Amino acid sequence: MNKNGKKAALHNLGCKVNAYETEAMQQLLEQAGYEIVPFEPGADLYVINTCSVTNIADRKSRQMLHKAKKMNPEAVIVAAGCYVQTAKERTGLAVEADILLGNNKKQNLLEALEEYNRQRVASVSPQESIIDINHTKEYESLFLKRTEEHTRAYIKVQDGCDQFCSYCIIPYARGRARSRELEEILLELRTLAASGVKEVVLTGIHLSSYGKDLETSLLELMKRAHEIEGIERIRLGSLEPGIVTEQFAREACTMEKVCPHFHLSLQSGCDTVLERMNRRYTTEEYLERCQILREYFVRPALTTDVIVGFPGETEEEFGRTVEFLKKVRFYETHIFKYSMRKGTRAARMPDQLPEAVKAARADVLLELNRLHKQAYEESWLGHPCQVLWEEKTRAGSGNYYTGYTKEYIKAFLPADGEYENQISSGTLALGEDGLLILKRD
Repeated sequence: MNKNGKKAALHNLGCKVNAYETEAMQQLLEQAGYEIVPFEPGADLYVINTCSVTNIADRKSRQMLHKAKKMNPEAVIVAAGCYVQTAKERTGLAVEADILLGNNKKQNLLEALEEYNRQRVASVSPQESIIDINHTKEYESLFLKRTEEHTRAYIKVQDGCDQFCSYCIIPYARGRARSRELEEILLELRTLAASGVKEVVLTGIHLSSYGKDLETSLLELMKRAHEIEGIERIRLGSLEPGIVTEQFAREACTMEKVCPHFHLSLQSGCDTVLERMNRRYTTEEYLERCQILREYFVRPALTTDVIVGFPGETEEEFGRTVEFLKKVRFYETHIFKYSMRKGTRAARMPDQLPEAVKAARADVLLELNRLHKQAYEESWLGHPCQVLWEEKTRAGSGNYYTGYTKEYIKAFLPADGEYENQISSGTLALGEDGLLILKRD
């Protein structure tokens, strides 16, 4: 119900943590009586949750702020998040918006709007709410009562990072690692389960560090989440390989709700490049963690990220990455061309590579990823699995429901009934259209 007669539009840039925060801000606005409308002309309020992970992300953030102002010059423009934080704290850049909300201040959106409206006639300067993010231990409290996706909910449980990888600006944008109180997370999970959500994805900027400042752990959170009635699946966001110990795998594999889908951040398959990146493991140590997961789980889906064209990366170093990827045989590898980020140590490194070299190396890894993905999916043909159905879609020559196995393999089911947010058991088979079809039990 539109209680105050005003319309609000929100736009999210960046990661799943940002997406969670944007959805939480939307629910704050709904509770305050705003009608949520598409990010198009006609809104009275535009909220852009910005990203600053690369220079390109900075540019996109600025472009969306310009777009919002152009769509309605009289609207109130709110710039929130990482670009706001880094632009003001590290570069001193002016951010063109009426209200600036840095990280840890998105929970104050309604208060910032009230203050702006009080001062709108007299004030010409943006209302700023930006803290020194690098000297706070406070965890920003945001809460979801429901999720737009209905079947799956991304739950932010941790913020900040202490790693300081040489290519990454995020510790400066998000601050030090800090964790959300366990009981608050569990309350949110129970609330979402009551709304019908069956799968939750635990996310954070550096998820592996969850609980270190609270005398608990990610494993303890998983155990407590596993007890919640209605939650059928627990999926983990990106992990650092160091969290995968014998104890972690041994205990996690006893929790049937935990999805055997592990995204272990790699970035390079070459030790000398990893050292320049300030990644705190070797390829040998990384491989050992993958082997632990494969020992305790049946055909787990191992996925990763790789950056190609890092400063100084030689042909030999790139070749080592290729060979390492062949050895591990990931289900999926997300490939990124190195993008210089001002303010990071890597941006000042010599031997920055040409874009053409980065593109050629990315193409090599994209083809390798295609082969590995195909091989992993084929390894599941004829084997029992479970699929959580999400939505109807047109694919190939028919109408299907699409969903994902616990390993995050995308599967299809002929849309001959209503299956949304239901879990079906069966075996995977290759259909006539080349789709992976679930043959139900």
